[in-house]
Amino acid sequence: MPIRSDLDSYYLERVLTGSWVYIAALAASFTVATVASPAGVSGAVLLLPFQVGVLGTPSPSVTPTNLLYNVVATPGALYRYWRQGQTGGRLTRLLVLGTLPGVIVGSVIRVELLPGQTSFDIVIACVLIPLGAWLLIGQSPQTQRPWALPPSLLIVIAAVVGCVGGIYGIGGGAILAPILIGSGRPPAEVAPATLASTFVTSAAGVATFLVLSIHHHGSIAPDWGVGIALGIGGLLGGYTGARLQPHLPESAIRHLLGLLVLAIGIRYAWLAIG
Repeated sequence: MPIRSDLDSYYLERVLTGSWVYIAALAASFTVATVASPAGVSGAVLLLPFQVGVLGTPSPSVTPTNLLYNVVATPGALYRYWRQGQTGGRLTRLLVLGTLPGVIVGSVIRVELLPGQTSFDIVIACVLIPLGAWLLIGQSPQTQRPWALPPSLLIVIAAVVGCVGGIYGIGGGAILAPILIGSGRPPAEVAPATLASTFVTSAAGVATFLVLSIHHHGSIAPDWGVGIALGIGGLLGGYTGARLQPHLPESAIRHLLGLLVLAIGIRYAWLAIG
């Protein structure tokens, strides 16, 4: 097998083939979405290395494929949150205002400039490890004094996260959710807002990659089979996780998110130094 460059060179050269690709995609995405959706995280940031190392999705097609997962998967959790009266309100609109233009810029950067994977690994590790530790050891939601992010700053942060999402195929919830929950916002508000932002951002990202694929050669369009298989598992898992959220105390969701974010950060740190 030829040596793959950039993102692919980090992962195993032996990957699943045939129907096992879709079975593994369904099982992995269901598990990830069930655990992540109560905190407003789609799980795409965890599925990115899984796609390349296990499913064999080529680069840069892995980016729009991961975004396609978000498009198919997040409506399950969003529908359940809507049934429970949770919409995110104004927070959803602010996040979408930032992430929507950000993901279009990021998608163009991914295709035209193709930045190296190592720099992304380092940035993600440096952001997520402190955030995860903060959520794990910080004050509980009951004792913490909330600090409000100004709307303008929130839009800027969302735009940066959207750009990162367009480049690397992550929804951004793994970055936005810990910032918002860590600032004292309740998970019941954060989860539907970040997932709605992830859905809109990912749909725009997939559309941008499809347009770019018309004018470029190579693996730029999403792998539809893998993306839909991942999405179906995420759709079921997201609905399950959203249904479980009202039965989980806020401190448990905070600590669960902290562990998830810390694990992601350590994983990317390992990739950066490996």
